[in-house]
Amino acid sequence: MKTLLLLTCSNIFMTLAWYGQLKLDLFKGKPLWAVVLMAWGIAFFEYCLMVPANRGGYNNGWSGYQLKIAQECITLAVFVVFAWLVLGEKLRWNYAVSFALIMLAVWFATAFKSGGDVPL
Repeated sequence: MKTLLLLTCSNIFMTLAWYGQLKLDLFKGKPLWAVVLMAWGIAFFEYCLMVPANRGGYNNGWSGYQLKIAQECITLAVFVVFAWLVLGEKLRWNYAVSFALIMLAVWFATAFKSGGDVPL
């Protein structure tokens, strides 16, 4: 649970760093170099949360694949909320289906014990 919470918080910072500059007033009127530096500053906090999330998850039995797939799913969930609240974009049916397929991938990645499986 701690891993998922840290991954979620880190993704909030990363979404702000990557996409906040599209609409947030904080970034308006700034030259690109300043926006990049501001985004790096925000991304620093993402790394401060992502690294312990991955380390803790891995030390508690998550595989690298499981961590990455869970992180991507959380990224999409955070982005859906951000796109709706900040960018004013609606979730269209094809995006919702794509998101559901990613959720299915997360289930497949985490529902089975790793280690004893035969690699492809």
